[in-house]
Amino acid sequence: MLKHERASFVMQRLEQLYPNTPVPLNHNNIFELLVAVLLSAQCTDERVNQVTPALFVLADNATEMQHVPQEVIYKIVRPCGLAPQKSKAISTLSTILVEQYGGDVPKNLAALETLPGVGHKTASVVMSQGFGQPAFPVDTHIHRLAQRWGLTKGKNVVQTERDLKKAFPKDAWNKLHLQIIFYGREFCSARGCDGRVCEICTTCYPNRKTPFKARKP
Repeated sequence: MLKHERASFVMQRLEQLYPNTPVPLNHNNIFELLVAVLLSAQCTDERVNQVTPALFVLADNATEMQHVPQEVIYKIVRPCGLAPQKSKAISTLSTILVEQYGGDVPKNLAALETLPGVGHKTASVVMSQGFGQPAFPVDTHIHRLAQRWGLTKGKNVVQTERDLKKAFPKDAWNKLHLQIIFYGREFCSARGCDGRVCEICTTCYPNRKTPFKARKP
């Protein structure tokens, strides 16, 4: 298979498996999504969804969150890991949103990336899942699958993002990001597939004889 043939198969099969792609992080507005994505760093979506209800009962917007003591935020988000950094980021970015953006989350990738605790991946998720703007957030899991499927040879998530954007049509990016995550969790996890087990891996590389070793970011 050529690369464009692999990309075409991946997109077609993922659409068959996951025609609907609900956002895995529970939220009721863009601010809640921003906070949830921030908390999801090095933490499962399931754990984040267990934690955020207690936080959002106190404050579901930047105007209210800026007044919640950081130590209170810390106690709630502690199960997500990296709680000192995350609680400080949530508190500080809330104040920044109020002072610089009237309490709204900016609909701008560059502006989002300037907020504390918000890197390129988090900003991309908010742009795609929150604002519906074309983006292709790439984390280590998507990076690993893209390599297994021969869609990139990038040694880091930056290059993988570029390659995936070239491989797939722009109007499919937002949905594919979630579809790849869903597929990876169900069929092509780090331990569940070594590049020779799941349907997409074996279709893209039917003659692969040894376990695939990804280039780590």
